[in-house]
Amino acid sequence: MAYSKLVKSSAYYSRYQTKYRRRREGKTDYYARKRLIAQAKNKYNAPKYRMVVRFTNRDIITQIVYSEISGDKVFASAYGHELKRYGITQGLTNWAAAYATGLLLARRTLAKLGLDKDFTGVEEPDGEYTLTEAIETDDGTRRPFKAFLDVGLVRTSTGARVFGAMKGASDGGIFIPHSESRFPGYDIESEELDAETLRKYIMGGHVAEYMETLADDDEERFHSQFVKYNENEIDAGDLEEIYAEAHKAIRADPFKKDEEAGPKKSKEEWKAESKKYRKGKISNAERKARAQEKIRQLAA
Repeated sequence: MAYSKLVKSSAYYSRYQTKYRRRREGKTDYYARKRLIAQAKNKYNAPKYRMVVRFTNRDIITQIVYSEISGDKVFASAYGHELKRYGITQGLTNWAAAYATGLLLARRTLAKLGLDKDFTGVEEPDGEYTLTEAIETDDGTRRPFKAFLDVGLVRTSTGARVFGAMKGASDGGIFIPHSESRFPGYDIESEELDAETLRKYIMGGHVAEYMETLADDDEERFHSQFVKYNENEIDAGDLEEIYAEAHKAIRADPFKKDEEAGPKKSKEEWKAESKKYRKGKISNAERKARAQEKIRQLAA
């Protein structure tokens, strides 16, 4: 039998690679995505909304998204860094910040739809498990805005921050089908939710508790870990009031502009900003000159 060499050309890799690029890169769970975007055929082209929650090292991203043939469309969005406008200046990626970001997204979405007056949600968070229900109006029954939680690739363990954002959106007046089993304070044995524990997380009580513990046990580590809190003179006892005021401010004006922000940068200014942190390419002549300079330095 003649020997035939297997040539792994581009045609080979096109045939045997994973079908979708984002699956290949480990960025999208297509098994979950298919079920999040597939709409019943009797809905007659009505969009199926999902609440997308993503976390980066320094920010929280929450969006209301629906899918079309041409791609995903973002209906409304809210980000963790926007909480600075409402008085939350530190801890912009913790559980309490995730709740506030979800609340901001819900109030923006309902305001765009003109439903913010009808569906107020839970105005003072108490940690109880609640779902937004339909209301009776002069025109009949009005059902709430409905969205499904899209967690992406994050691990959905009990107490995960993604459920903090979901709780904030739910308390903000959006109907997101969920159970109480993944909130902090849920006891798997008794199958009951401790509302006081959940409220503590919503109001930043777990951060305050950690601050007090660290201040007593290791003062040096406390000052290094909470350096921005100390610079802004934020104590553990101030956190609950800060978050409570932020929740009220979000409900009062979900589209509040950043007062400290100056005029928007032009394209040229953004390009110059990005080039500050990148090394530009050098020409062949510059490369040769640099090599000759190194040779002269070694010879000297």
